[in-house]
Amino acid sequence: MKILFVGDIFGSAGRRIVREHIGHVCEAHGVELVIINAENAAGGFGVTPQIAEDLFDMGADVLTTGNHVWDKRELQEYLNSVPAESKERPRRVLRPVNMAPGLPGYGIFEGSTKSGVDYAVVDLMGRVFMAGTNDPFHAINNLLAGIKASVIVVDFHAEATSEKVAMGWHLDGRVTAVLGTHTHVPTADERILPGGTAYQTDVGMSGPYDSVIGVEKDLVLHKFLTGMPGKFEAAKGNPKMCATLVTCDSLTGRALAIERIALGE
Repeated sequence: MKILFVGDIFGSAGRRIVREHIGHVCEAHGVELVIINAENAAGGFGVTPQIAEDLFDMGADVLTTGNHVWDKRELQEYLNSVPAESKERPRRVLRPVNMAPGLPGYGIFEGSTKSGVDYAVVDLMGRVFMAGTNDPFHAINNLLAGIKASVIVVDFHAEATSEKVAMGWHLDGRVTAVLGTHTHVPTADERILPGGTAYQTDVGMSGPYDSVIGVEKDLVLHKFLTGMPGKFEAAKGNPKMCATLVTCDSLTGRALAIERIALGE
């Protein structure tokens, strides 16, 4: 079974480059499950219901988010528009599972591919240098106890490399893949851990690389040089789609291969 995970889409440039490539990548590799991190898809800050629908139309099965999930208020109503047991599109947009209890939405989606393979996607957020989350290690322990699917993909949206690496070892042999997001820089440490879990510290950004992690570089340089605040805007130059392709055994959930993908215009 082939799983395509597309790294953080940033702004209109990110949406455009993903639209350009996702179809032929899925066809060439026979992808059965597509997961996209969409938390920066709306101008670099959050995701709107309409953009979520557009990403589903591009081929996404599940959308994950992170610390910018609440940047667009209209998403809250969208997340609450279907019951927990629904398989409709709003239920497939996740927010980190280890946020405070009672918030809109859910942090896990369990579904089946067209060929009948059961899977689960978990959205998890770190707490080193991050705010608004509970302990991700105990949160994922509690969650895994109730998952029946063998194929389990975890989007670990975290800042600290050490926390991400630790999560990879913590979940080795218990999930199919632990794929990091948030830092917008693809890492070259993709590997299959000894227990059969595919791991990468950060998938990278699908967005404009002539920027400072997605933002117009002059605006960020002005802040660093002067210390003065300013409004950040999404850049548009040199967009790339960064993604990770995981091959796994659909019966056991063990990962067999992992490959980085980076495609420009």
